Amino acid sequence: MDDPDIAAPQPYRARLLNRSPLYAPTLMAASAVLFALMAVALRFATAQVSAFEAGFFRSLFGLVFALPLLIKPGLGILRTRSFGLYLVRGTTGTLSMLASFWALAHLPLAQAISISYSTPLFVTVGAVLILGEIVRARRWSAVVVGFVGVLVIMRPGGMEFSFDMLIALAGAAFAAMSYIAIKYLSRTESPDAVVIYMSAIMTVMSLVPAVLHWTWPDAMGWFWLVLTGLLATIAQVCMTRAYQAGEVSALIPINFIQLPVVVACAWFAFGQTIDIATVIGAVIIIGANIYIARREAMLARRTVTDPEIAPSESGQSA
Repeated sequence: MDDPDIAAPQPYRARLLNRSPLYAPTLMAASAVLFALMAVALRFATAQVSAFEAGFFRSLFGLVFALPLLIKPGLGILRTRSFGLYLVRGTTGTLSMLASFWALAHLPLAQAISISYSTPLFVTVGAVLILGEIVRARRWSAVVVGFVGVLVIMRPGGMEFSFDMLIALAGAAFAAMSYIAIKYLSRTESPDAVVIYMSAIMTVMSLVPAVLHWTWPDAMGWFWLVLTGLLATIAQVCMTRAYQAGEVSALIPINFIQLPVVVACAWFAFGQTIDIATVIGAVIIIGANIYIARREAMLARRTVTDPEIAPSESGQSA
């Protein structure tokens, strides 16, 4: 889950102050719908190529579609002292993408998307282990409840349980590591630079597994691969800008419209239906995520209005 205080450089912050109140929610809604459509396009693409090859082309075409972001600011936007952190972001992002693409190719789309919603839960755990944040009882309780929702969907030990579900969960964990890297990067880097570097590094890193599982698609296969990259890039740009312009606690619920869009598209395109366990588990996970986001926002506001609140009582230690 991206941090509401992912800080854009000052020129970006100045422009954000003049945006309409609907700017961030609209971008978040667009991002959710675009990511849902990307999942459908990917499913069509993986009918012809492996998930690894689809991941490579998603990154490659994503890079191509991101390059126009350089037209106005020029190459100067890519100057950085944080390339090592970009590598961390790119590595964890690549692992997350490949695992998520595998899940989207082999699981019912609604189930794969629902498991991916566990990413914010892993972000909370990572904040403790990596960032040293102090997380207290309420937030830990929400994390535990969220993972109960994951278990409801996966049903370990049951006939429906599969290795593909573990791959989906691993993708969510790697995505959490990637978001923590973004939290650091966005304090000094522009959002467009983050998108371009991410696409470039992920293209290089995903090439090796793609080559090992390579098949040439036909014309329709190329269409779905290009569309996957285009939708993912636009969705990523919308999400990054939305989180920089608005509060996470307000935007997180909007992001979950991705699930009903995926359910509708999966039923229409592939005849897939959503089972009751996935519905229950998704509702539990979504509820836990919304609680965590609102708890963080509430404590952050208390810290601002009462500067005597200790750091252990702030939004970083909910």
